Amino acid sequence: MPTPTPPVLRWKDIVIFAKYGNPEPPRRVEHPEAEWARLLTPDQYQVLRQHATEPPYRNAYCRSYEPGEYVCAGCGSQLFAATEKYHAISGWPSFRQPRAPNAIRYAFDDSFSMQRIEARCNVCDGHLGHVFPDGPAPGGLRYCMNSASLKRLGAGARSN
Repeated sequence: MPTPTPPVLRWKDIVIFAKYGNPEPPRRVEHPEAEWARLLTPDQYQVLRQHATEPPYRNAYCRSYEPGEYVCAGCGSQLFAATEKYHAISGWPSFRQPRAPNAIRYAFDDSFSMQRIEARCNVCDGHLGHVFPDGPAPGGLRYCMNSASLKRLGAGARSN
């Protein structure tokens, strides 16, 4: 039996999640900050736990289009299929849709005098990047992610 296709998320869905509450995650992964610092590389820790942003264009997945799955570098949860990645000319890996509606947690972010919606892993609460309403069809979304928050698993590989 084929895997059902998840519903297409649109900008109004993202705003509703950020304002009224996110979908329940499939599981939770929590660690004390000292444990996160031990488990992650320094770059991963800065991005995932301290909400840093890596430099544009000088990151692992900006120009990478190999098949596979993109998972959270913190907990291994599936976030994006490589088929959803596209060239957005933003300097960071960009995706059209998450693997599942409950893969990402959304929060309003007004840091740096900008109004954006932050994308976090819904399982471990790691900072992934931001989502914008200027992406391609079908949903019109651009998930602009930090490479340090992701791991790419080769085609056929599965994660948690």
